[in-house]
Amino acid sequence: MQRNKYKVCVYGICKNEEKFIDTWYNSVKEADAIYVLDTGSTDNTVELLKKLDKVEVTVAKIDPWRFDTARNKSLNLVPEDFDICVCQDFDEVFKEGWRKELEDHWSTSTTRARYNYNWSLDSNDKPIVSFYIEKIHQRKNYKWTHPVHEVLTYTGSDKENMITIDTITLNHYPDQTKSRSNYLPLLELSIKESPEDDRNTHYLGREYMYYGRWEESIDTLIKHLNLKTATWKDERAASMRFIARSYKHLNRLEEARMWLDKAIKEAPYLRDAYVERGILEYEEEDYKRASKYLLKALNIKSHQKTYINEVFSWDNTVYDLLSICMYKQNKLIEALYYTNKALELSPKDERLLRNKEILEELLK
Repeated sequence: MQRNKYKVCVYGICKNEEKFIDTWYNSVKEADAIYVLDTGSTDNTVELLKKLDKVEVTVAKIDPWRFDTARNKSLNLVPEDFDICVCQDFDEVFKEGWRKELEDHWSTSTTRARYNYNWSLDSNDKPIVSFYIEKIHQRKNYKWTHPVHEVLTYTGSDKENMITIDTITLNHYPDQTKSRSNYLPLLELSIKESPEDDRNTHYLGREYMYYGRWEESIDTLIKHLNLKTATWKDERAASMRFIARSYKHLNRLEEARMWLDKAIKEAPYLRDAYVERGILEYEEEDYKRASKYLLKALNIKSHQKTYINEVFSWDNTVYDLLSICMYKQNKLIEALYYTNKALELSPKDERLLRNKEILEELLK
């Protein structure tokens, strides 16, 4: 198939991203042009970007700040004659060859593409949490909506035609030092603007949980569960788990157990609620019951391709806790087995290595 039959651009927003520029640019330079809206960098981001081929930088202040406003302003920088637009943040990196894969799959009737997104990776770049993302789209008939946790919304009169490209992968390497302090007020604004929006009602309840505002978290997440549009079982189960976490912090453990059991019933194909139920029992020193739930979690072998998956359900956590539970029950052979399984995922973990030595000594 002929290469470069479409005009492809990358666009995005940035603020103080100088440490990400090299890897980001090497990832996006397959595009014909790159349009960046800088929203107020105080480091060398703008100066560094201006030195790069294909990159056009515009500086603008967004006041009051909203993510959808910023993304729409960055999209407006893209000339109308581009066929395909790729929205990409600076902490995201495409695997090489994405442009060819995009051109090979795109057609003149395509409006949007979804592709693999590795939201969380281990130290060896092995994906922990992966799902589809949908930020590649045609130039016209799209806009970003919602002040935070913004989504790309189709505005055309014809039916949207989305394709899936499993051969495109985007990796996420987040800056853990960045503040999320503006998320809560923006989520509250989002619900004020769209009180029946189930997605951001869920996010708002989660955000209250992050802030330790337990009662507000519980009330908001129950509101999410009661919305008629809240039908996605994965997200409903997550709301139930977050309600359980809030009750746990309020030391209302029976209510926490009840909500975790509800989450298991809602989405029995997800590991997360089993793991959290196991953690609760582990912390209560009921090692036999904790083992039961952790083993049930391990019976689920595959990820769902959604953002809902928790990192702790797929890293060494389950094996680590099971090894301790088995040790506490004087099941030393099983304890060593699960310690070794945990070490397969974290081979340099010093505590796990010490546990292995202790167990091997006890088994002599």
